Amino acid sequence: MKNIKYIAAIIFCIVAASCKKYLNETPQGVISSADLSTPANTDAMVIAAYSYLGNDHYYYPFSSMWAYGSIRSGDAYKGGGGAGDVFEFNQFETFSTNTVTNGSSDNVFYQLYVGVARANTALQLVNAQTVANYPQKVERQAELRFLRGHFYFLLKILFNHIPWIDETIQKSAATYGAISNVALSSDQLWTNIANDFKFAAANLPVTQSQVGRATKGAAQAYLAKTQLYQAYTQDANNNVTGIDQTLLAQVSANCDSVINSGKYSLDADYADNFLPQYGNSSESVFSIQYSKNDGTTLGRVDFSHVLSYPMNVQYGCCGFHVPSDNLINAFKTDPTGLPEFSTFNNTDVVPTGDYQTNTFDPRLDHTVAIPGHPYKYQTGLVYNASWARAPQTYGPMLSMKETVAYTDPSFTRFPPFMSSSKDWEVIRYADVLLMKAEALIQMGQETAALPLINMVRQRAMNSTALLVQANGTPTSNYHMDIYKPGVNCTWTNAYALQALMFERRLEFAMEGYRFFDLVRWGIAAQYLNNYFAVETTRTPHLAGAQFTKNRDEYLPISQNQINFSKGLYKQNPGW
Repeated sequence: MKNIKYIAAIIFCIVAASCKKYLNETPQGVISSADLSTPANTDAMVIAAYSYLGNDHYYYPFSSMWAYGSIRSGDAYKGGGGAGDVFEFNQFETFSTNTVTNGSSDNVFYQLYVGVARANTALQLVNAQTVANYPQKVERQAELRFLRGHFYFLLKILFNHIPWIDETIQKSAATYGAISNVALSSDQLWTNIANDFKFAAANLPVTQSQVGRATKGAAQAYLAKTQLYQAYTQDANNNVTGIDQTLLAQVSANCDSVINSGKYSLDADYADNFLPQYGNSSESVFSIQYSKNDGTTLGRVDFSHVLSYPMNVQYGCCGFHVPSDNLINAFKTDPTGLPEFSTFNNTDVVPTGDYQTNTFDPRLDHTVAIPGHPYKYQTGLVYNASWARAPQTYGPMLSMKETVAYTDPSFTRFPPFMSSSKDWEVIRYADVLLMKAEALIQMGQETAALPLINMVRQRAMNSTALLVQANGTPTSNYHMDIYKPGVNCTWTNAYALQALMFERRLEFAMEGYRFFDLVRWGIAAQYLNNYFAVETTRTPHLAGAQFTKNRDEYLPISQNQINFSKGLYKQNPGW
């Protein structure tokens, strides 16, 4: 016992000395508030906020909205190994099986608020600086409010009723949980988001020296997008009740600011938007930046789309995000080269595999991987039906915009997955043109909208150079034209709106925003239930799918989040 006490006394002395030394040193991986308040570290926190743009995961993607905007829209099937493979996405697709305990929607809610928190934390630090000490102060405030606006925009279109937390709120779980998701009306939330983009637009430069930072044009375009959604007013049950003409005029004016800046234009070839070597082109208004071989373990690669690659030897996983038969049929054109608005889905081209008898919009082969057609413009790499993961369930097609050729320098593997460092465009110039066209049509100015829609169509018509087989023949039978009133159409307001809606579908197919267009226009229930009525006869996995009006326009607030708020958060209608 005496020896034990002696040894214990020695150990106490050693530990006491070590503790004193430890307490006088800053632990590794820990940074104090005082350290963060330096201009250099404040700027580093701004970068940390930017980094969250691409900090998602295939289970809860938010760099790309494909899981919520494509597979819930009739443009895509979930894909993968079957209904149980990431079953949460199957719940999204069928609507009828979705639940308040869906883990993916809970995760995306949480992760988007982490993005908001990063922007708010950096804003607190930036706000505390003086311009003399930190000359970039106002510009960095504008960048952070742009980023916060982006995260809130996604939360709003996904969940509708969300808590508004800004940099003035004391950071703590208790404080956050005490802010109701219904404290602000839908219109007030949209106004707050718009105000972030207004501040950004007023204080950001036209051009940034560092690629990827938000610009004035990006803020103006995002402001226009926010106001376009806000313009379609909804009641408490998600019904569209009117269209605010004042907001539409502001949409048009903000789009004009982007258009007249001289900084943006459509890429010459539609393909350029989806090829890594053309990243940050003149069409890219705002893009998420990715990288590889950057000193990190996996690089800053695109995790949103790791599930989209084929199941062949050059790739290997995972066969998700499959274009629907309905979408493929939508690319058919009539004898005049225009879309078949009401008859495109009367016959199904997919089972026949015949892309020569019918005529098509060239955007088909930029968007869809089709058996017998070159994959990602590689004439030596012809897509085969066997590359699909579960063709007996989801058919033989795959999505292509988000993937790259396996020979491309941006391609990377991290078994069993793979992805790339290709940038992902959040807003491209084509969207600005079509947003303005939509605002003009809804204001009764369809004649002024015509050239904007035709600009987008003309570019698509010109984008056939890469759509060839190894022998140089066109991959499909392309026949497309612009709208020519009095020649191939009668350009009434109702017809122009139909043309605009169809154009948005074809131009942005599989890019993740189609569902949100349907909800904005107030046509989601009728459109999707009509889609299910036909598509369930083509694929068994949609049996029982049903869109419930006044419920399914938005995802439910997850039960986890309601529990976190101790019941303060209110559930969305119908759930």
